[in-house]
Amino acid sequence: MLRKAATCQILSFCLLTGCLAFSQAVRATESKPQATTGSELKISYSLAHPSSLNEPGSRVDLWERIRAGLAMDDNNIGLVRVHEAWYADRPAYIARTVERSRLYLFHIVEEVEKRGMPMEIALLPMIESAYNPLAVSPQNASGIWQFIPSTGRVYGLRQNGWYDGRKDVLAATDAALDYLQQLHAMFGDWQLALAAYNCGEGCVGRAIARNKAKGLDTDYASLNLPTETKHYVPKLLAVRNIVRDPRQFGITLESIANEPYFMQVALNRPMEARHAAKLAEMDLEGFISLNPGYQRKVIHTDTPGVLLLPADKVETFHYNLQRLGERNQLQEYRAKRGEMASAIAAKFGVSLEWLKEHNPVKLWRGKVANAQTLVVPAANGKPSQAMSEPPRLDPAPPVRASEAKQRAKTAKQQARHRTHTVRKGDTLKRLAKRYKVKVSDLRQFNQATTEPLRPGTKLTIPTNS
Repeated sequence: MLRKAATCQILSFCLLTGCLAFSQAVRATESKPQATTGSELKISYSLAHPSSLNEPGSRVDLWERIRAGLAMDDNNIGLVRVHEAWYADRPAYIARTVERSRLYLFHIVEEVEKRGMPMEIALLPMIESAYNPLAVSPQNASGIWQFIPSTGRVYGLRQNGWYDGRKDVLAATDAALDYLQQLHAMFGDWQLALAAYNCGEGCVGRAIARNKAKGLDTDYASLNLPTETKHYVPKLLAVRNIVRDPRQFGITLESIANEPYFMQVALNRPMEARHAAKLAEMDLEGFISLNPGYQRKVIHTDTPGVLLLPADKVETFHYNLQRLGERNQLQEYRAKRGEMASAIAAKFGVSLEWLKEHNPVKLWRGKVANAQTLVVPAANGKPSQAMSEPPRLDPAPPVRASEAKQRAKTAKQQARHRTHTVRKGDTLKRLAKRYKVKVSDLRQFNQATTEPLRPGTKLTIPTNS
């Protein structure tokens, strides 16, 4: 994903080292997270806009900051009044939208202000999606900024089976503001830029050309535009007017703190969204609201490996991550074309449904249609180096006769045993019955094993011979 370097690095540490120190962290200098290559899980934390904290005279309420940056002129007054009445009659709708915006609005305001754009732009998602990052239109526009797939790709929003950048609030905000600035440079007017954002620059360009040919004005109100586009800017101005003076419309806007809502956490290994939410002590729905770009409930490190957490949950996330160690880790597995998906699932102790839910795997008659990388549970909670790195082909050292004899003896002993990968529901008693051995023998050969058995754990099974 083409993400701008708009975040400042404030904390960088890996599992089992260091501790959080927020009072010092927000004063840290800007730097990029250090790359990691080892098999252990490493994380780095970034506060999106530390420069906004503790500024002298900074506004306490975000709405005050927005009002100070409103700059667009009124237009199509009659249509503006129609939409003002529509919103004023729906205070519950506005309250829900404001509550949803609480997660993202500070970040959007920061970016709009940094680019010198009118603050009305920060309110645009209210009429596009009601700040719902999972909103999808009949035209397949998606995310809070409602990008269609083609325009999203033009502005760097990656879209694949793992991830959709149109739903990623950080990536989509960057892309939307880039697009609007380009449209403004093209037409020289913010209202025309907004009209083009709605119906396309070609649509607005043709409308301008028609008016020029007739000797008519070419401002937004004078153009013959599609009905939706004709109402688009008046609808935004109606929202702007309500935000500017909510009491005039009998509306109460709940206060939003003028401070970052979330922090960014960069991972070097994939992690289940359900597990990440549990570490942060959040419900899954709330976690997905901050991380809607991930398609498979997996925070995948390739696309882009960054998750957002409420700022007040980061310390909890780090503490629980240290406490639980490397449990429930995922690893990558390079599936070959033609490999049976059910066999892959069984190999890692999960169901075929789990494999499909967590991977954009394409199957043909139950087989992997194309070679691809999947995410699977790590054995014993720890990533297998064999799964994450290509095999090393080192020349074998010379072997003395006595060593060769001992190796042959060991191999003969090992041939009397087999290995079983624990699946969901397995118990020592069931395995003993299945392989016709004693439970005591299983315990003897697997002394570190305790019940309940963890899926993915490998057990040594003695043979009757």
